[in-house]
Amino acid sequence: MHHTEEPPPAFRAPPLSCDAHFHVFGPAERYPYAAAEPLRYAPPVAPLDDYMALAAHLGIERFVFVQPSAYGRDNACMLDAMRVVGTARCRGIVDVDEDAPDALLADMHALGVRGVRINVSPVKPPAPGFSETMLPRIRRMDARCAELGWHLDFLTPGWLTEELLPVFGSLRCQFSLAHMGMFKAAEGPAQRGFVKLLDLLRHGDGRAWVKFTGTYRMATAPDFADAAPMARALLEAAPDRIIWGSDYPHLSFADKVGSVQLFNLLADWAPEAAARRRILVDNPAALFEF
Repeated sequence: MHHTEEPPPAFRAPPLSCDAHFHVFGPAERYPYAAAEPLRYAPPVAPLDDYMALAAHLGIERFVFVQPSAYGRDNACMLDAMRVVGTARCRGIVDVDEDAPDALLADMHALGVRGVRINVSPVKPPAPGFSETMLPRIRRMDARCAELGWHLDFLTPGWLTEELLPVFGSLRCQFSLAHMGMFKAAEGPAQRGFVKLLDLLRHGDGRAWVKFTGTYRMATAPDFADAAPMARALLEAAPDRIIWGSDYPHLSFADKVGSVQLFNLLADWAPEAAARRRILVDNPAALFEF
């Protein structure tokens, strides 16, 4: 935790609080990075012990590991960390090939894996129609996740989230959207794609979940004040389907943002303890079957 000048936590996380989105990185010689595509960032060493120290500081007791893009579809680092923490307290979201063997998915399920990432660089410039290229993977993984009781976890830039909304409506399995769907907070809660997302949350059949994560990727530094109207609109639309994640170790933003600072935003967005308990305890327990 390199942010020595961090403020204290604005509140103590209630018992059984869950961090539903974070990453761990091990030594590169043991866990090599994916060579297939250029890395989006130079991954840090962010071992489990460092993360657990942060979690203890905040009062977090349940954990959902998310496979980082730097490792491609080699989930070894994350699965090893999950073995250490154990299924009573952790779950995982992996990145796997759509044709991965059933036995592999069964092994992952036993370790606590409950979802598959569909991850497109958050800074990808608009390319109308790009969602079409994603459909074969989405359809195949949707069918497989539905059988396993898993969900699909999407990280896509806002323009692509909007393009995918009709697809989301047709999924069989549950699904989550990272970083509030990555709609830019500077454009406010009245922007077209975000309004459509709120509509899906209000009138969909309860399979959509939105993650309060990666605020620095969608809001304006240094204080991210423009995220607040977005967060409040989501909470008003679907208080039972919002979950929170630290997005630790913040990768390319690590020197610009503090983990406690991000946690403290939740006190502003959800000033009532009961609302925070839903976001931190009840909602993730429902989605991840704690």
